[in-house]
Amino acid sequence: MNPGPLSGVTVVSLEQAVAAPFATRQLADLGARVIKVERPGTGDFARHYDRTVHGLSSHFVWINRGKESLALNLKSPEGKRILERLLAQADVFVQNLAPGAVDRLGFTTERLRTDYPRLIICHISGYGPAGPYRDKKAYDLLIQAETGVLAVTGTEEHPAKTGIPVADIAGGMYAYSGILAALLARQRSGEGTVLEVSLFTALAEWMGYPLYYTKYGGQAPPRAGASHAAIAPYGPFPTADGPVLLGVQNEREWARFCQQVLERPELVADPRFADNASRVAHREALHRIIGQVFQELPREEVVRRLDAAGIANAQMRRVQELAEHPQLRALDRWRQVMTEAGPVEALLPPVSMAGWEPTLGPVPALGEQTDAILAELGYGPEEVAALRASGAVG
Repeated sequence: MNPGPLSGVTVVSLEQAVAAPFATRQLADLGARVIKVERPGTGDFARHYDRTVHGLSSHFVWINRGKESLALNLKSPEGKRILERLLAQADVFVQNLAPGAVDRLGFTTERLRTDYPRLIICHISGYGPAGPYRDKKAYDLLIQAETGVLAVTGTEEHPAKTGIPVADIAGGMYAYSGILAALLARQRSGEGTVLEVSLFTALAEWMGYPLYYTKYGGQAPPRAGASHAAIAPYGPFPTADGPVLLGVQNEREWARFCQQVLERPELVADPRFADNASRVAHREALHRIIGQVFQELPREEVVRRLDAAGIANAQMRRVQELAEHPQLRALDRWRQVMTEAGPVEALLPPVSMAGWEPTLGPVPALGEQTDAILAELGYGPEEVAALRASGAVG
């Protein structure tokens, strides 16, 4: 099997929670060596979010495969020296500690840039390195609130957060793509660089459509539940035995929807539904007409008609149904990953690359690779024992 495209790249990460671990897991999936530095005794607090995966945390198992865990006390002088030796050999340094924490430890960006000019340094924060929000706590829900996600998600009466940590995922993905770009730039220039990624700016970017809609339209798109604020018909519609989701994107589709799905061709000429803006304005009447037709039909027949007419549609699946989704099976997306509690099933990364399949490495136990990493750095067994006795390593 071909080595991963990032084979030979070493990443050292002072990471916790979701955003930074999500970014570095993508790098590990591509073949990078990722050394995850954790607190002795407790480790990354995401290890303790829940115990649903054979006693392990679902968050942690999801975003920490393929890494090595080094339990290191960075408040001790020897712990700092060990990190220093790691950074001297690393290609990438990632951290998402509290604002100013790495500076207080002595690992300032300015010094690292001077001492290790080829090092790519990636800071992931809640709100960025400056400004009035710099030091505010930045949990995913809070970022969703500050960026307006709650204002556009949910029903008209009740705002809702997304069911997955979109701020963390957005920040992690921009960190990941930024690191890839920085590695490419270093190949040309020979110089490392500094990346700043905040969850706030990442999610603000994802709010682009409602932001432009509001900035130039004068009002925000209303919360529309599982429907679409600016497109109709779009969203879930009940049938005789369960909902079907559909979306009509243009007037050709609208005509086919009326003729072949609803079997109401006269609606094509109805001025209330002449174009998308008109359909949005008369959404209540439109939904009532669709409901009258669909509720007399089984879901299977509605889906058959939609597929025959070329109208986009989907089932509203439960999470368990995603785990058993026929498309995932057909694409052979499941692989086995080892953990300290035994094997678990994991999905391959979304991008498939011809001629290479990622090796999904084990999820490390806390400090599992501490001794091996120290041995690589030249520490003998007696020195490692002394470090452990002093509390410098776990």
